[in-house]
Amino acid sequence: MSKPAAIVLLSGGLDSTTCLAIAQSEGFEVVAVSFRYGQRHTNELECAAAIARSAGVEHLIVNIDLAAFGGSALVDDSIEVPKHESVEELTADSVPVTYVPARNTIFLSFATAVAETRGAHDVFIGVNAVDYSGYPDCRPEFIEAFEAMANLATREGVEGGRLCIRTPLIDLTKAQIIQRGLELGVDYSVTLSCYDPTDDGGSCGHCDACLLRARGFADAGISDPTRYSTKA
Repeated sequence: MSKPAAIVLLSGGLDSTTCLAIAQSEGFEVVAVSFRYGQRHTNELECAAAIARSAGVEHLIVNIDLAAFGGSALVDDSIEVPKHESVEELTADSVPVTYVPARNTIFLSFATAVAETRGAHDVFIGVNAVDYSGYPDCRPEFIEAFEAMANLATREGVEGGRLCIRTPLIDLTKAQIIQRGLELGVDYSVTLSCYDPTDDGGSCGHCDACLLRARGFADAGISDPTRYSTKA
């Protein structure tokens, strides 16, 4: 029997790479989907491509231009990526400027379309509502609402099928995510989480994503394999 198909949103970062490994461990034939969306660097896409090749999965890169709307430090070079000295300085009391307006809504909409054309009933996304930057589109209530909408808005849904948005990491700490990935053989040295890597390809070590990632490895008692920038 052939394996059931699943779509995995793959950014090239720690969480999405773990999601890919989980989907494969559950017996799915994965199609990985990444986006060139006008982000301030494409290093993550290079990582995503390498990860997909290593995993032996089909990899689609979709071109969209969220930079046309601006409003985020990740797509607008005139807005600086916030930097901090420690993870204790981070707060989820307000939505940070690294939030890209409606990004996960847009990404999941594309993934839903791919799922329909590939006969897939499962879409994996590595959102997390524990160790995260406070993005509104990473919360369980958003995922539940999107899944309900997708099942109303697709032929598959109205003809009796069921699309499931899978979020296996949503309730895990970063340390737990890392531990799960290592159990599945994930090589985190090839992933990139940094919002603002330098031109030598190294992670900055001070953005929200870098700090949460570093604390995750520390909490897991695992040596951090991240390549940090050698520039001052």
